[in-house]
Amino acid sequence: MRKSPPDALPSDSEQLPQLAPELELLARWMDGVFRVPGVGWRFGLDAILGLLPGIGDTASSVATLYILAAAHRYGVTRATLLRMALNVVLDTTVGALPLIGDIFDVYWKSNQRNVALLNRHMLAKPSEQGKLQRSDRWFVVLLITLLALLMIASIVVAALLLTWLVGALTQALWG
Repeated sequence: MRKSPPDALPSDSEQLPQLAPELELLARWMDGVFRVPGVGWRFGLDAILGLLPGIGDTASSVATLYILAAAHRYGVTRATLLRMALNVVLDTTVGALPLIGDIFDVYWKSNQRNVALLNRHMLAKPSEQGKLQRSDRWFVVLLITLLALLMIASIVVAALLLTWLVGALTQALWG
């Protein structure tokens, strides 16, 4: 029988809520069910489906969205949901690149990361919840800062390339 999401955090004397087993099973199938003999690398259906352009990444996102929806049902904080969503965005963005994305899927394992985050919050005592929420916020702030710096660097590189291109065209046409 499936456990329902908690309505309130348990006291120290109550039993902590359990994560639905199908979430861990789904994450395992998507990210780590197969093992490369001799090397020990693990990969799942996400990496295999990623080999199918367009269709594979879309199919993988259905499982990912199921895990995110479960996290919402379990009452995970918005900071943790955002952290989980950023794991998915990174996996989806890099995973869209041919070959590089497939290799990245073998390494990143966003579904297992998200189930681990969900499990961490499910098993945390009320006294630990604030600390977990702060660490999730710091992670999100750091990631947004890095993305902003990457965006600024991309704009600078694009401006430099555009300046060089205009100069080269001007030189070729009138020089």
